[in-house]
Amino acid sequence: MQDTNIVVSDIDFVRLMAIQPSPALRAELERAIVIPTESIRTDVVTMNSRVHYRDEKTGVDRDVKIVFPEDADIAQGKVSVLAPVGAALIGLSVGQSIDWDFPDGTVRCLTVIAVDQSGSGNAPGGTRQH
Repeated sequence: MQDTNIVVSDIDFVRLMAIQPSPALRAELERAIVIPTESIRTDVVTMNSRVHYRDEKTGVDRDVKIVFPEDADIAQGKVSVLAPVGAALIGLSVGQSIDWDFPDGTVRCLTVIAVDQSGSGNAPGGTRQH
């Protein structure tokens, strides 16, 4: 999807490949830079991190937590890594953007604004218009 490689921890890589990701996510993972979990920078979107991102087309900011499918709960702002937003954001770092194909046929540009590795960032599922 992009020329910029994503960064994924070795543990996340193994678990993500084991859950049979979509072809688009699989392609991103296959070209990802895989590094030891303890070497991941705190500004990189990893599994279970809270992400503040902007949809550049709509100007809407959202806060979500990227989780494995069994932990997804949109009411709590927990988005599956297999959902389009989760798949698009995983492995990006603050300031990076990605164009991602969504099921409705649109391509959206998502930009990572902030990452909270503790998972205790802003209120879940929050949105703001810009």
